[in-house]
Amino acid sequence: MEAMLRTLYSLLMWAAQPFLRRKLRRRGQAEAGYLEAVDERFGFYTHPAELRSELVWVHAVSLGETRTAGILLAALRERWPGLRVLLTHGTATGRAEGAGLLREGDVQVWQPWDSQAAVARFFAHFQPRLGLLLETEVWPNSVACAQARGVPLVLVNARLSDKSLQRAARMAPLSRPAYAGLAAVYAQSDSDAQRLRELGATVQGVFGNLKFDATPDEAQQAQGRAWRLALGRPVLMLASSREGEEDVFFKQITALAQSRRAQAAINTVANQEPQMLIVPRHPQRFDEVQALAEKHGLSVARRSAWNGAPQAADVWLGDSIGEMAL
Repeated sequence: MEAMLRTLYSLLMWAAQPFLRRKLRRRGQAEAGYLEAVDERFGFYTHPAELRSELVWVHAVSLGETRTAGILLAALRERWPGLRVLLTHGTATGRAEGAGLLREGDVQVWQPWDSQAAVARFFAHFQPRLGLLLETEVWPNSVACAQARGVPLVLVNARLSDKSLQRAARMAPLSRPAYAGLAAVYAQSDSDAQRLRELGATVQGVFGNLKFDATPDEAQQAQGRAWRLALGRPVLMLASSREGEEDVFFKQITALAQSRRAQAAINTVANQEPQMLIVPRHPQRFDEVQALAEKHGLSVARRSAWNGAPQAADVWLGDSIGEMAL
């Protein structure tokens, strides 16, 4: 059963490649980064031979994981100053953030699509000594290929929700060998560790969430404090929002904004109401979220349009990257 399911999975991943290319073209219309080096996703590389040995592979799929990888890499480089890193990502925001983590001798490419051929080309080309995968990135063919080549893979800052556990359990002949094939797992919490063990993972420790070791940008914090002092009232933020969540948020804001305008016509109580701020998770949705807010009758001021200071509006839209500390 296990071999049959792995074969079916591999066939599906192979067959899905044209659809992935189409999806990347669509995403590239909003984020040009998705059009960069597309062939890397299918295991085709052009890096010179001197950049293809003694590498430690670090995979951070998106922006949040890449920032966490920055914390991890800082500690690793302090202990091993000569460390050379092969850094991979799945999203354009992750790759853009990861570029700032590179040092001389490091390599950055896209995560290989989990087809047998693409993964095999990835390992044959770069020959990593070790793989460090951030949080949830366990791919059956990647793990199997690493095992066959004797490359230990470690899942760090690992997490697994109840929903993900149930989904993986339904595909146990595929998921259990993948989790069991990891050399070690370091979990964020005891409950994460327990769920990961249920899938056969070898949990070696529970160290909390690396994201809490991040140091917020001091200049951004100072700017944020100055803006808040000038504003004179609290800010209510919906951060990292996804499709469907904003509509609920805006319905509540609409009711509040109507009440605020009615009060403002009588007195200054409105100045004590919180300023609404929304920061969508995905940059390609900034325009969509603005249109949705305006559909609800809300005025919008986008961070990118501020000229040194926030603009007055019902809703502030955080349409910048890397400024959450504000």
